[in-house]
Amino acid sequence: MTSVIEGTFREAGVAGWLHAVDLDSGREVGVRPDESVVLASVFKVPLLVAFFRRAAAGGLDPVERAVLPPGDRVAGTTGTSVLLDEVRMSLRDLACMMITVSDNTAADAVLARVGLEHVNRALVELGLERTRVTGSASDLHASLMADAGVTDPAELWSRLAEPGMSGRLSALDPARSSHGTPRELTRLLAAIWRDEAAPPAECAQMRRMLGLQVWPHRLASGFPYDDVLVSGKTGTLLNLRNEIGVVEYPDGGRYALAVFTRARSTAATHPRADAAIGTAARLAVQELRGWATSS
Repeated sequence: MTSVIEGTFREAGVAGWLHAVDLDSGREVGVRPDESVVLASVFKVPLLVAFFRRAAAGGLDPVERAVLPPGDRVAGTTGTSVLLDEVRMSLRDLACMMITVSDNTAADAVLARVGLEHVNRALVELGLERTRVTGSASDLHASLMADAGVTDPAELWSRLAEPGMSGRLSALDPARSSHGTPRELTRLLAAIWRDEAAPPAECAQMRRMLGLQVWPHRLASGFPYDDVLVSGKTGTLLNLRNEIGVVEYPDGGRYALAVFTRARSTAATHPRADAAIGTAARLAVQELRGWATSS
């Protein structure tokens, strides 16, 4: 099955990394599952875990109001990042926005309150030694502009295909950016689904938020069934397209997935790469469910 999944990535014009695990039996499928990959907006899941762990420990009040002034928006195309007026919202609702619509401004407001050190401490406490968050969404955007020597994101896109440009961008290098491995990301999801990432009430809130993510074009595209629930978090950065999530079947089957891709094309949109994430995930789950039914 791994060769078929790798073929799916090749046909889409991407390099791909995948890990899938049956949350109940522990059976797994992997394509380079222990190689380091760039998280992009997937970093918001470790942040979500740290937020609810701190809230449960009394380190912050989840309904505390945050004020986001109009002149303090982080680059992004969704949520509060595109709003023009002052926003007042609870930290918990900002956490919801950063997951459901990948709101960068909301994520940075939550990170500022949680603290980067607490995010990485939570990862260590959960045994995830190869996953680290190195900075905020605004830090990521600033590094892209500085590394490329541009001030306009449109100019960065126009220059991305220049020889050597992608190698100059620290944001695309897992050694210099927020990073993890597909296997560790499915372990993080498993901890959320098993009520091990935080107390049960907080894990339930995390599962709810991940289940409300609005994007249907990656993981969810592989499971177009009304009775199958797909919960997840995407990550997109230039030619990187990722998603981690959990697929739940009506018969009780639960499968954590982490799929990361890097496209050869520098096009801003890449439907084949998006679809390959869903196809690869479906193939992996079919393999796991095949094992389950034959055992």
